[in-house]
Amino acid sequence: MNGRMAFPPWATALMLLALAAFVVLVVLSIRRNRGFRRTLFSFPYSLWIVVFTIIPLLLIGYYAFTDRMGQFTLDNFKTFWDSNFEMNKQLTQLGFDPAALGSARGTVNVDTLVYSLWMALACTLICLLIGYPAALFMADRNFRLGSTLVILFIIPMWMNFLLRTIAWMSLLEDNGLINTLLKALGLPKAQLMYNSQAVLLGMVYNYLPFMVFPIYNSLSKQDRRLTEASMDLGANPALTFLKVTMPLSLPGVVSGITMVFMPSVTTFFIPRVLGGGNTEMFGDLIERTFLSADNWNVGSALSLIMMVLILLSLSLLRKVDPEGEGGSMI
Repeated sequence: MNGRMAFPPWATALMLLALAAFVVLVVLSIRRNRGFRRTLFSFPYSLWIVVFTIIPLLLIGYYAFTDRMGQFTLDNFKTFWDSNFEMNKQLTQLGFDPAALGSARGTVNVDTLVYSLWMALACTLICLLIGYPAALFMADRNFRLGSTLVILFIIPMWMNFLLRTIAWMSLLEDNGLINTLLKALGLPKAQLMYNSQAVLLGMVYNYLPFMVFPIYNSLSKQDRRLTEASMDLGANPALTFLKVTMPLSLPGVVSGITMVFMPSVTTFFIPRVLGGGNTEMFGDLIERTFLSADNWNVGSALSLIMMVLILLSLSLLRKVDPEGEGGSMI
């Protein structure tokens, strides 16, 4: 650990430069707010951002573009594209020809990313198909049970994320509740655990509220007079929904898609519990690279690639919903 934290001079200079930039921003903030007292209220938040956001990002960037000796390299990103890159590099250093030994390009990392994107896309689509009608009913002022549904969606979120996921094991495992009912009905047991379907079910269950509440927030803020005007002009309920309600709710939809897609791509606990090691997503790959392989450099490169995907998702949200109108959870 001590060897890892021994930064080269250029990395130390870069971090000092970032710290100096932060000090400059603080001074500019004091001047803008015309005094130190008003700026003082932002110090806890600023300190939190520096310690838990800026410094970790700098460390990830440092490790992603350096090797174990602290020298600048792009080999960590080559390892993402070719999971056999390190092994082929060592074979070359020993005087062997990797091609002659039949060592082709490894696609484990890229395949894991593609699989994670596919699972996240499927989870987002299912959450949208389930969440939009639910949010529509909850936001309907004539639907008396709307507030009750809101509470029913909120209550499970009071429970710890890990406990909610582990609770599904008692339902899906071989001797779980579902298979016990199937056995009582004289039906054969079903393999409900340790597959992609179980992982997808756990993802949808945990991330569905993050789709419902932004859409509900967007729908509940719509002016009812717009719907009434559409009906007065001769539009039927279906046409009113397509031309008025749905376009006005797009900021909430895009916000929900972003809030579900991003954690779905990076999730790692759900595949481990419900997938049983038979499925690996990109979050599992990053964790295994850091902890099991003890390769902080490649793990940081993988994390940086994931952050780029997240930033692309956020840029999409900013274009469709520049004022963050649909970004609120409730």
